[in-house]
Amino acid sequence: MKFWSITMTMVATLSLVSCSSDPEYADPEAHEKTEQLRQQYTPFIVGTWHYEKSLDKQRAFEQLTFNVDGTLNGQRKWQIRQVVTIGGKEQYTDWEDMPDENGTFTGTWSLEWERNSSGMGENRIVIYARWDDKDNPVITYSHNPLFGYADTTNLQFAGYWQNSDGWTIYERGETEPSF
Repeated sequence: MKFWSITMTMVATLSLVSCSSDPEYADPEAHEKTEQLRQQYTPFIVGTWHYEKSLDKQRAFEQLTFNVDGTLNGQRKWQIRQVVTIGGKEQYTDWEDMPDENGTFTGTWSLEWERNSSGMGENRIVIYARWDDKDNPVITYSHNPLFGYADTTNLQFAGYWQNSDGWTIYERGETEPSF
């Protein structure tokens, strides 16, 4: 009897150890910091954001809707114009849409904390999206730019149209481009 109870105790102990439902992460620190980042900023990011910038030869509008389920909807309007010389005088051409940079797109988004090549951590917003109306869908975003912050009025990440400090600032709300 004594042998049987010791054997049963060992089997029960082994099965408890080997049946843990807790996941094991390759980088537990990255997982923990990702979860903290998501808890802190996801409530602010969910919603619609827009960005518009005009320069002499280019202008851009982008609107992004981040959904709580991790999906994304967006629209973009980018235009360019050239400087030409006519009769010895420089003039701008008419605005033209940039090829493959206009329309609506859908995709996914998430916040991630990643370890960079030097071993330091960086907050990132990971966005994958494809054009909705193109025969050969081009990936609109397939990158993970640095994420700065989000609050009730602004969303900051390193996007295509960066300010001098390296950040693109989106404003909360739905709107149409002014051009």
